[in-house]
Amino acid sequence: MNSIEIIVLNFSEIRRRNIKLWEAIPSKYLNWQPDKDAFSIIEMIRHVLEGEHLYHKIIENKGDLGNYKSPWKQLEYTDLKNELKQSEKYRAQFLEMVKSLKQSDLESTTIERKEINQSRKLGDYLNRIAYHEAVHTGQMLSYLRTLRIEIPKIWD
Repeated sequence: MNSIEIIVLNFSEIRRRNIKLWEAIPSKYLNWQPDKDAFSIIEMIRHVLEGEHLYHKIIENKGDLGNYKSPWKQLEYTDLKNELKQSEKYRAQFLEMVKSLKQSDLESTTIERKEINQSRKLGDYLNRIAYHEAVHTGQMLSYLRTLRIEIPKIWD
């Protein structure tokens, strides 16, 4: 496997495990949140899905978001099935973009986020995207433990 294939595999595995986790959550808990300032379960799921699209746009624009408009902005929260359906085409576009990269792009492309004073090589930035989703996986596991919902076997 080359670096690009490993990165795609990592994104795919993180998402596969997240979907397995999300599908184990009874729908009656989707609006639960541990406190008023925290994401609810459905908000966190959307945050992960929408975040990937946002990161994709950041990469496309080498860090400049310009007048980014989220395709999720006007959508009401409903259920997991609809959230996944909404994200399907954006997920496919993101993975196609990653698959289209050359090994040299990982080092030669720089993502400059001036608004947060951040400069990262593309390879580093892609790993940060995976890390973002993985962190929320851990957060969701904590939610489920708090609710005493059985944790699916995501560590297969």
